[in-house]
Amino acid sequence: MSTPVHREGLAPFVFNGEPHQTWYNVVGDISSSPFPPLIVLHGGPGLSHDYLLPLSDLTASPSASVIFYDQLGNGRSTRLPDKPRSFWNMDLFMDELDNLIAHLRISTAFDIIGHSYGGMLAAQYVVERQPPGLRHLILSNAFASMDSWNQSLAQLVQQFPSDVQEGLRLGISDVGKYEYGLMKFYQVHGCTVRPFPAEFSRTFNYVFGENRDISVATAMFPYLQGWSIIDRLHHINVPTLVINGRADFAQDFTTRPFFERIKKVKWLTLENSSHMPFWEERDRYMQEVGSFLASEDP
Repeated sequence: MSTPVHREGLAPFVFNGEPHQTWYNVVGDISSSPFPPLIVLHGGPGLSHDYLLPLSDLTASPSASVIFYDQLGNGRSTRLPDKPRSFWNMDLFMDELDNLIAHLRISTAFDIIGHSYGGMLAAQYVVERQPPGLRHLILSNAFASMDSWNQSLAQLVQQFPSDVQEGLRLGISDVGKYEYGLMKFYQVHGCTVRPFPAEFSRTFNYVFGENRDISVATAMFPYLQGWSIIDRLHHINVPTLVINGRADFAQDFTTRPFFERIKKVKWLTLENSSHMPFWEERDRYMQEVGSFLASEDP
């Protein structure tokens, strides 16, 4: 198999009159492919695209090209640590996605996959923006409401020792304890590959490393409290694939509304996976996603 072409770039993004840049990496050749490119929305909020790099495998399937990017304030995109919390919201990130699509000149045909919080962002983007060029939507290990996210975590964390529970309760108010608790939790419900893949570690280094920037997470977690897309899911009209793992912290009750309320939908639960099945059942995940992207209906 030949190595796919990588094309990195910076998309100028003006928001409220201020210039910023969105870093992106196109894997594969958009211009020569008969299939729509797949845009990848990473999770967090406050992470980077790195942990999702296994999705590059899809360049060997009908999706043909995969577009990774770091959302504003994260990874290699413009960092804005001095912005007030009020700056960060879903409209900002939806505007950024619109801008990236326009910059890459793919507005007439594209697919979207959103993972975890990225799936929440993707669902709201499709509901509110109704992009005419969207052909397929994948909501991978995502949540239909923030209340269900919180409920799922509260249920699962009870099986862990008190120091893990404390770290998760403190969150980013105590970065050291939070990192300890989160990584212990992720070993069971986040990514069961041992050791954690280098791409996974690189993503979380942006949050916990020496040069960390937690601006987005600090603002967006409070902002998202009470968020729900459940009552608007019937506005998603494109074929949609919903994915979670059996040991996922996106438990079935957090993803079920997608299946019950989206018109054209398929739901896949991977039995040997947690929150990152593209690492844990990589071949199966790519096969299922690739097959879905090649189809007209779920």
